Amino acid sequence: MKTKASREDGSAQAAPKRYRTESLISRDGTTISYRQIGHGPGLVLLHGGMSSAHNHMEMAEALSDAFTIYVPDRRGRCDSGPFGVDYCMRKEVEDVEALLTRTGAHYTFGVSSGALILLEALLSHSCIRKAAVFEPPIFSDASVPAAVLARLDNEMEQGNIAAALITAMKGARMGPAALRMVPRGLLKILVKLAMKIEDRQTQGAYVPMRSLAATLHYDSQLVVEMSGDVERFRAIQAEVLLLGGSKSPAYLKAALDGLERVISLFKRIEFRGLDHAASWNSDRGGKPEPVVGALRQFFM
Repeated sequence: MKTKASREDGSAQAAPKRYRTESLISRDGTTISYRQIGHGPGLVLLHGGMSSAHNHMEMAEALSDAFTIYVPDRRGRCDSGPFGVDYCMRKEVEDVEALLTRTGAHYTFGVSSGALILLEALLSHSCIRKAAVFEPPIFSDASVPAAVLARLDNEMEQGNIAAALITAMKGARMGPAALRMVPRGLLKILVKLAMKIEDRQTQGAYVPMRSLAATLHYDSQLVVEMSGDVERFRAIQAEVLLLGGSKSPAYLKAALDGLERVISLFKRIEFRGLDHAASWNSDRGGKPEPVVGALRQFFM
């Protein structure tokens, strides 16, 4: 087991409490780095797209008084290894399984594509006793995200990162509605400007969006792979907490509706006034306190 020295980041955007960073080797030999903080039953927090472990450290801190929190950096981010040429959902599930085996954790929380991974893991990994999933992006028709992925890949191949980021935002229907109505040409100028500003500023432990753009293909691939067949999740036996925000896109609410119909042991909570970024750190647009409260009640 590789262990790095404990760290304490005193910047305004980072977690002031101490955590330690460790790593493990997944089934295919890929290194997966994760942060550990707190004491008590093990709880894994799995981030989604356009983010890394650091985006959920505020939540990790808040829960660390009652749980030992493990927050991995998924493949392609920070100290974790590359996606690999044969990347697929199975690889992500193997990474989660390796972390659960290493830590002995039985509780899990995942947001967005991280929620998709947990749903798949629940079909095969019986040691997960309870799982909370926040807005897994399951489309009823897989051709919809497939079209977004094709356009995104073409733009990335051309080196047009700003256009790819816009395609991903519009495809996932994220961001303020008014911003999504802005013409692509103007949006492209704004995104390029934002990336230039970000390049000049220190991001602390956050991964800049220029780097995260390279992960968009893989998260989109997971969405395509998991869409179109919600019935398969009827086989889930663990207790599941379905979470969402009232301000999130309608298709995410529809995905939760579908899961509610097929999962036998579930509880559902909608957070009034919150959106898809609710679980993120507050300095990245999140409001994790209500999510923390729901998780604390569910896992205690």
